[in-house]
Amino acid sequence: MSSLAILGGSELTATVQQEVGVPVSISRVLAVGVFLYLMSACAATSGGTTTVASTPPASTITEPSPGESSTTGLTANTTTTVAGDSSTTTTSTTAITGTTTVTTTTAEPTETTVPPNPIIGELAAVVSITDGDTIRVVIDGVEERLRLIGINAPEGGECIAAAATARMTALVAGQTVRLESDISNRDQYDRLLRYVYVGDLFVNEILVREGLALARRYEPDTAKATVMDAAQTQAEAEGIGMWAPDACGVTAAGEIRVGAIRHNAEGNDNNNLNDEWVEIANLGSTTVDLTGWGVKDESASHRYSFPNGFILAAGDTVRLHTGCGTNTDALLYWCFTSSAIWNNSGDTVFILDPSGNIVDSKSY
Repeated sequence: MSSLAILGGSELTATVQQEVGVPVSISRVLAVGVFLYLMSACAATSGGTTTVASTPPASTITEPSPGESSTTGLTANTTTTVAGDSSTTTTSTTAITGTTTVTTTTAEPTETTVPPNPIIGELAAVVSITDGDTIRVVIDGVEERLRLIGINAPEGGECIAAAATARMTALVAGQTVRLESDISNRDQYDRLLRYVYVGDLFVNEILVREGLALARRYEPDTAKATVMDAAQTQAEAEGIGMWAPDACGVTAAGEIRVGAIRHNAEGNDNNNLNDEWVEIANLGSTTVDLTGWGVKDESASHRYSFPNGFILAAGDTVRLHTGCGTNTDALLYWCFTSSAIWNNSGDTVFILDPSGNIVDSKSY
């Protein structure tokens, strides 16, 4: 128990009573408390410190050992920390009164070495240009074939192919380029898959932005797919490169457009090819002879040519199935048997006129 007694009229005295009974003067308690407060303040302003964590100044009444005179002590622990550094600490103990101590812990800063900004990606020397989306490079003395991620340039012999190859040559030939990878390291042809930079120029994006390559999502390497999509949208809007109406020559007459698309066949698409189809519509007012016209997707390998002499009357629609069958005026068959053509995850249907111009396209 503790009791407080006021003694002597004008003189104020406190008596703190524990089991053994120890009289303590209030003035002495207050004096020690003030001293501890000043010690904490000093610790807070010492050189190189930023924070001070202290246990509240607590009045601790110590019991005297048998045979010792009664003493009263206050103990405070003060820890001073240098922000941002968890290095070695130095502890000092100072006796104040009786059993009163003040403990101050100060962190001593250590020298920190900040590494220089690293080059993001790997460096490679370009040794040759294959086409508008493939190059050969040397990395650490080893020559590698490299396929640019997220784009697909026209194949050799197709419209714009030569222009895409020439632009790639102008951008990277003889250059040291910076390469960035995505999820996959190589494709099925053992080519490195990379994003390519020359200084601050993002080569993949430039080719799409100038209408020399298509934005193409090759799962799972799609980290920059939105960048490529935006570049293609801009190229289409400006009608540049392959998106120019006469990019490949004289534009054919007629309003031939992509209609409905069924890209996801019932069950396994590869086993149900004729349940995958696209429709081609003649929205014009005149009959169009589709001899020499074609249909393709975003890939480099899926190309379809309409039969010679196939006529699509004004207002009519023809459905083009992936599998095999007997052609009619309303139904045509690609007869592509290796696999399904239209990707369920997303693709684009292109209609090409006899010159190779993109007459219409539709993405899903």
